[in-house]
Amino acid sequence: MKRFLVFLVVLLTLTAVFATELPPLTQYNLSDFEKLTGKKITQFNEAPILNEQVKQGKLPPVEERLPEDPVVLIPWESTGKYGGTWNRAWTGPADRPQADRFMLESAMVFDPQGKELYPNILEKIEMSSDGKEFICTLRKGLKWSDGVPVTTEDVRFWYEDVLLNEELVPTFPRDLMAGGKPMKLEIIDEYTYKITFEEPYPLFLYLYATRKGSWGIRGIMLPAHYLKQFHPKYVPLEKIQKMAEENGYDNWTNYFWSLGDHNAHISNPDLPVLAAWKLKEITDAKLVIERNPYYWKIDPEGNQLPYIDEIVFWTVQDRQMILLKVMAGEIDMQARHLSLEDYTLLAANAQKGGYKIIKWKLARGSDVTLWLNQNVKDPVLRELFQNIKFRQALSLAINREEINSLVYYGLCEPRQASFVSGVKFYDPEWETRFAEYDPETANKLLDEIGLTKRNAEGYRLRPDGQPLILTIEYPTGIFGAWDKTLEMIAQYFQKIGIKVNLKPEERSLYITRCNGGEPEIGVWFFDRNKYPMLDPGRLLGTVTDGPWAPLYGQWYTSGGKGGEEPPEGSDIRRIYELWEKVKMTVDEKERDKLFREVINVHKKNIFFIGTVGEPIWPVVVKTYFKNVPDSPDFVWENEGDGQHAEQYYMDK
Repeated sequence: MKRFLVFLVVLLTLTAVFATELPPLTQYNLSDFEKLTGKKITQFNEAPILNEQVKQGKLPPVEERLPEDPVVLIPWESTGKYGGTWNRAWTGPADRPQADRFMLESAMVFDPQGKELYPNILEKIEMSSDGKEFICTLRKGLKWSDGVPVTTEDVRFWYEDVLLNEELVPTFPRDLMAGGKPMKLEIIDEYTYKITFEEPYPLFLYLYATRKGSWGIRGIMLPAHYLKQFHPKYVPLEKIQKMAEENGYDNWTNYFWSLGDHNAHISNPDLPVLAAWKLKEITDAKLVIERNPYYWKIDPEGNQLPYIDEIVFWTVQDRQMILLKVMAGEIDMQARHLSLEDYTLLAANAQKGGYKIIKWKLARGSDVTLWLNQNVKDPVLRELFQNIKFRQALSLAINREEINSLVYYGLCEPRQASFVSGVKFYDPEWETRFAEYDPETANKLLDEIGLTKRNAEGYRLRPDGQPLILTIEYPTGIFGAWDKTLEMIAQYFQKIGIKVNLKPEERSLYITRCNGGEPEIGVWFFDRNKYPMLDPGRLLGTVTDGPWAPLYGQWYTSGGKGGEEPPEGSDIRRIYELWEKVKMTVDEKERDKLFREVINVHKKNIFFIGTVGEPIWPVVVKTYFKNVPDSPDFVWENEGDGQHAEQYYMDK
């Protein structure tokens, strides 16, 4: 029998057992926790609101709602108290990623430093020594939020009836392929299944610990018992089509996805979930999520999580209204939509609003980042954007020190868009490459590529004789420092003879245009730095809110069926070729070497241009709101406010 490498068991040995202190925000299977601490949990507790439902016969006892081996989460500071409503603010359904932080779970999770892998939905996962096979074990007794048991039937349904159904999924997801060949699923028993790739795919183990990817929203499964009601394999197509039309959909696939896709957790209250909270209601005024009575995590005292009963996201028009609600004391805890630009104002009103300000460090290599669209439709601009000297000139024209001083209160680092210091693949040469302020050299580079002629206003002329005008599109009303920074960048570019039109637009419109490859230059963070090899979308151009290669990225993710093919021998093509090798390399040292080659391609080309990065982020926390990490070394990435929010509590 092939030897398997176990990647998830807690790494502490039993010789160090009985040490009662475990790192905060780490989590363990209950069986492992008891071995590590010598502490036996013999009784489980629950929120009073659930206990009352048990008494009324509406819910089974908590012992029957938890799996046989629940997850024990170590709180940040202390054991919490049950109850309360957590008030937050969002800008509506287009702000869905904010709600995602509280309503999604992954198969596995990383510790806060991103070093160790811990069990989550899965009790364990084992990888074969050749990196081709993964045996996954579900928690026995794990239940959906409606109380129905989770089994491998949910995995089989996800794979056979959804993933392999070309009407529902026309293109097989790239991140479920190795060597261009799709994964295969084998159901072993009610709680065990095996995923097999024809080529080595060791990164799959770690991708299971992220919430990214076209397959990762509910990770490894869908609630089969619920979604089978809307699938023609189980219900006559005519009946489903009629239901679709009655609900305003022209075909069954759109109807199916409206009930179970990556947006459904904030639109369909009937959808069973595995998260700590589930949708209660959504209106124009608010989104409300309530505790999941079948949530499968506990604290070290045996208390079922989450502590907080419900979370209300009040709908506001823009981030300025969020600021007003914060200062009026109407927000219990929030980081999203606040920024360094707000720090002085927030600090001045802290006593009045009854809150304190915690500073989180963000793993963000650049805040305002210019993403020059290599697929831009204007052929003249495309030729310029694909000229490395043009990109170098734009980068050298930006005075990052001035931006940091005037916009960011000197609390960021002037730098190129590159990985932040402290992460595994940090590269100091990339950080400083063409990041100095040198307008003289910028002008020389523009002259060298033939942009020597100017009009009466002093702006350079394009090769076709038209004025060189760049349009920078960005979402407005969300990220406070962006407007000021972009106004300064427009002035810097004007000094080297390039006119800039700033085009602020509503976020959902911006994303739609990015998905279509429409912007000339887009604006977004250079983020996703904490686990760079596990979340490489910024480097691949597959995360289109940073549209430096939107159509090339679509070509890559579709396996050549969509988008635009990058030229043979191009550096962008080289990035994709290298990444395919990275995914298949089992040896960690060789894999890291290949990934550094991807970085070197970006270091050479500067496809996207950074300004200042490694920012400090203000987090507003009411004085009674507990267990929010306050360490200056705590790097908060991707999950934002909602990372382990199940252990937050309110002590009024």
